[in-house]
Amino acid sequence: MSKLFDKILIANRGEIACRVIRTCKRLGIKTVAVYSEADADALHVRQADEAVFIGPPPATQSYLLIDKIVDACRKTGAQAVHPGYGFLSEKQEFQKALADAGITFIGPDAQAIYAMGDKIESKKLAQQAGVSTVPGHLAAIPNADEAVKIAQKVGYPVMIKASAGGGGKGMRIAYTDTEAKEGFVSATNEAKASFADDRVFIEKYVEEPRHIEVQLIGDGHGNCVYLWERECSIQRRHQKVIEEAPSPFLDARTRQAMGEQAVALAKAVKYKSAGTVEFIVDKNRNFYFLEMNTRLQVEHPVTELITGLDLVELMIRVAAGEKLPFAQKDVKLEGWAVEARVYAEDPFRNFLPSTGRLVKYREPKAGPDVRVDTGVFEGGEISMFYDPMIAKLCTYGKTRLDAIDRMRRALDEFYVRGVSHNVPFLAALMAHPRFREGRLTTNFIAEEFKGGFTAAHLPPRDPAILAAVAAIVEHLRTERSRVAENERVVMLNREPVPLTFKSDESGFTVRVGDRRLFVETNWAPGDPLLHAEVDGGAMAVQVDAVGSGWRLIHEGGQAEALVLTPRQAELYGLMPVKAPPDTSKFLLSPMPGLLASVAVSEGQEIKAGEPLAVVEAMKMENVLRAVQDGTVKTLHAKAGDSLKVDQKIIEFA
Repeated sequence: MSKLFDKILIANRGEIACRVIRTCKRLGIKTVAVYSEADADALHVRQADEAVFIGPPPATQSYLLIDKIVDACRKTGAQAVHPGYGFLSEKQEFQKALADAGITFIGPDAQAIYAMGDKIESKKLAQQAGVSTVPGHLAAIPNADEAVKIAQKVGYPVMIKASAGGGGKGMRIAYTDTEAKEGFVSATNEAKASFADDRVFIEKYVEEPRHIEVQLIGDGHGNCVYLWERECSIQRRHQKVIEEAPSPFLDARTRQAMGEQAVALAKAVKYKSAGTVEFIVDKNRNFYFLEMNTRLQVEHPVTELITGLDLVELMIRVAAGEKLPFAQKDVKLEGWAVEARVYAEDPFRNFLPSTGRLVKYREPKAGPDVRVDTGVFEGGEISMFYDPMIAKLCTYGKTRLDAIDRMRRALDEFYVRGVSHNVPFLAALMAHPRFREGRLTTNFIAEEFKGGFTAAHLPPRDPAILAAVAAIVEHLRTERSRVAENERVVMLNREPVPLTFKSDESGFTVRVGDRRLFVETNWAPGDPLLHAEVDGGAMAVQVDAVGSGWRLIHEGGQAEALVLTPRQAELYGLMPVKAPPDTSKFLLSPMPGLLASVAVSEGQEIKAGEPLAVVEAMKMENVLRAVQDGTVKTLHAKAGDSLKVDQKIIEFA
């Protein structure tokens, strides 16, 4: 074995920077973090041995500046750079600049980055290497009329795609000549605006598609192996939400064929380091090359869980000149792993990003079946300048359903307060029958959550169990003594659930109607998380005290619980119900952000659909429009104001 590096700089931030630091510490390698003003107190800065300030919050003025990163290496004596993913990870200019400075890039050579970075050129290379590619026209298309001719030749439906694209930008599906012409114009414009490159090409659109990718590692000595595949079909707006390894769809023959083709492509460009070859797979298991990502993927932990390998360590060893310590026959595939991306966003408000302080943050307990990769901590900020990821939650099991069920419980154990988050949506996905059966396509979310995500999509919760939990929590908070028997009425979301419970040293016996439940728990007042065994089954419930009652959060949903004696319940039923305030006459801010502009004035008549205001959040402009005709009565905010969620902007007459 060659000598590994003494010091590595991580040219990234957030959870992936922390992930790289973790492996470096285990290997005895010192680490250097870089940070912007917004990240001065970030977790990756705290965990690294050294940290170098590189500029203002916008990535274009800090994390994307090659000169600043190279200079930080010189100042600290870092011998190598791990780029993580995103930012400079796939910039051949960055690899070249490091090479010129005598600094090792922990990733592939610039030539491989270039070859795989262009969608058109990479598909041509794939064809030459014998890799299956989607039928289509790989040359850049000059105009809309030519786009129609090519689409007719390929056969509808077709996908019009930006050559330099990514993240779903510059992509349009066309089923007719008209859609092909319009799609060419819009894809070209979007590509030019997003990537400063307006080249687009056309390929056959695969219906009922699945997104399956092959992880590989090459060592620069001619050795390259594939580390099985990941299924990444659960996507929202072309962004991955859930990933798993292996794929529930592939058979052994297809798995081997995909792996061998991925390796053939990697060898064609003399690939060194970790990389991923992405395929689109149709309902008959025909697979076609999409692109190659010449970096570590966000979802790499699921591969690590089923193989027992540390991909970051392998990348470091390969960059130091070592050969792979194993051959293809040595790569194991054991069990199943699932990853869920936990984001600071509000799924009930069309996934609008949420910024602010993590007032409370408690992760599920890590172990052999649970892994959390994060770059945040309790009290830290979710910044408006970067990706709003809170953490990647991964679970492992002997079977796919084992891993999914462990994920459901881990989501219940993920306690986050201070920002909105997508855990309810993730919980709904894990419980969805079609997901559990493995009947996935990249259209899954669009098909199953038409019109957006609502509370109706959450898995059904057992009111008897929630009422029992509330009664036990109230008893442990107020009485603490073991009593022979208690009779209570739990108002669960204002619906009465009468029950009785006995307690002894072994637990609680609860009767709800004809049902008898035995509950064991060691919950203590003040603990935000209740773990319990209910009739032998494990469950976790988040417990928040709210006034004289409780808010219970389980399976992504929440229930308001008030525990009363029968007499109190009788009197409670006589109390008037306070109606929620009428907000129909107000335009409220759907998210925290900056009020960029207000398009109307007091006294102005407006029509439904007319733009009223623009709110900026996470560097995205959100246009707020009128839902009906009306007249503006009062402006409650002005351009330049910082807004809270549900803050009044406009009042209508």
